[in-house]
Amino acid sequence: MNNKIIGVIGSGTMGSGIVQLAAVSGCGVIMFDANTKACLNASEKIKKSLSGLIEKKKMVESDASAAFARIKIASSLQDFSACDLVIEAIIEDLSIKKDLFKNLEEICPPACILATNTSSISITSIASACKYAGRVIGIHFFNPAPIMPLVEIIPGLASNQEFVNQAAALIKSWEKTTVLTKDTPGFIVNRIARPFYGEAIRIYEEGIANFATIDWSMKEFGGFKMGPFELMDFIGNDVNFKVTETVWQQFFYDARYKPSLTQKRLFEAGFWGRKTGKGYYDYSEGTNKPEPTKDEKLGKAIFLRILSMLVNEAYEALYYKIATQADIETAMTKGVNYPKGLIQWGEEIGLASILSVLENLQSTYNEERYRPGILLRNTVNSKVH
Repeated sequence: MNNKIIGVIGSGTMGSGIVQLAAVSGCGVIMFDANTKACLNASEKIKKSLSGLIEKKKMVESDASAAFARIKIASSLQDFSACDLVIEAIIEDLSIKKDLFKNLEEICPPACILATNTSSISITSIASACKYAGRVIGIHFFNPAPIMPLVEIIPGLASNQEFVNQAAALIKSWEKTTVLTKDTPGFIVNRIARPFYGEAIRIYEEGIANFATIDWSMKEFGGFKMGPFELMDFIGNDVNFKVTETVWQQFFYDARYKPSLTQKRLFEAGFWGRKTGKGYYDYSEGTNKPEPTKDEKLGKAIFLRILSMLVNEAYEALYYKIATQADIETAMTKGVNYPKGLIQWGEEIGLASILSVLENLQSTYNEERYRPGILLRNTVNSKVH
């Protein structure tokens, strides 16, 4: 399984991470980027990462050297003519991706799987550029790819099931956990996780609490390793905002996924978080992070409001058969490191309490944003009667 030749297009953080993962797993890897300098930088980054694994005694030097030797830098897309699988990890732009896949189809052998690492664009839309759309699937890694255990496997409407099975088997052989999801906006993780960010911003915009207090609430009462604002700054507000905007647009502007002006302004200002030195927080040297208001009643209310929105999304995904319940729970615990699966969490707190929070929010704001899903409502009703 691991004697395959893998092509990776794009040498940014995600692309280089996939290159490292495939090479360490024993595959030959061909890396291409339209910017040759970016490829060389990625190669150095991978070498440094492998050296770090040796220092931490997570890898022996001979294995690291062998892995690095399996990586080749392509001079053009023509170098992918012998690949078994090609994964693109380029800019989230549908027209650019379609042009790329159209070109790849002419170069790669018929048995080569063409995969996209997109986090929010329809696989079916990308595949429509190809004469044989059956070979195009989604293989969505999480950042950093060598470390994060989850990979979403997404068949498009026309994807060949045999190719889907082959891809899932290969990714599992790289010691990753795979989940199968329908080709719907945001797939599992980026769809269900939207309220973790969006509702946190809404609470801030209403003046209920500041960034630090909301982050404290989610860590203190929910056990999350990072609060929503810390996490957005870590991911990058450029990435997080664009995913939110894309999911909202693809859901025909459903109010549940509406982006916030607060994040849009940060995006426009170039305040993208840790990587630019400023986001929701200021990361300049000598700048102290603001202190939260550690009010237990307020903190619990914030946590329950955000969690109720998340549980509702999980039940909606289950109702619309986006994935199985097991895959939904696995995706949220292994893809974004949630302390518990949301369906389990909702049952522990009490689905009637979750429903009550949502109904109160919907009544207060008179917004579709807070509408309880039919499966959540039916599940509560079935337990009452």
